[in-house]
Amino acid sequence: MASIVWFEIPADDVERANKFYGSLFGWKIGRFPGPMEYWHIDTGSNDMTRDGGMMKRQHPQQGIINYIDVPSVDQFAAKVQKLGGKVLMPKTAVPQMGYFAVCQDTENNVFGLWENDESAG
Repeated sequence: MASIVWFEIPADDVERANKFYGSLFGWKIGRFPGPMEYWHIDTGSNDMTRDGGMMKRQHPQQGIINYIDVPSVDQFAAKVQKLGGKVLMPKTAVPQMGYFAVCQDTENNVFGLWENDESAG
C-alpha cells in the first residue's frame, strides 16, 4: 500500500516558519547545501521518510504537499491522468535519491508522487 514519505511546507517568511515549527513540535530545521534554497525538516523520528522540507512560497495558492511512495512515477502519473487528475510537474530527478512528480486530484488537491532510485540523475 502506498504511504506518505515526505512533506513540503511553503513559507512566505522561511525564518518565521522555521521558528514556529521548531518551537511548536521541536523539529530541527536546517538548510540543505546547494544553490536551491531548501530546508530539511528533521521531525525527530529515526526514519527519514517521516521528515520533510521547507521552501520559499512560489505563488499565493501554494500549500503543503504530501509525497506518496510509488514503485513508478511514470506509471502512477499516467494513472492520475486516466482517473481524471492532472500532472502539474512532470517526473523530475533528485540526483542519487529518486524521482518525483507533482499532481492534482479531481478535487483540486495537490500531492506528490515519489519513486526511490539511487541511480537517478
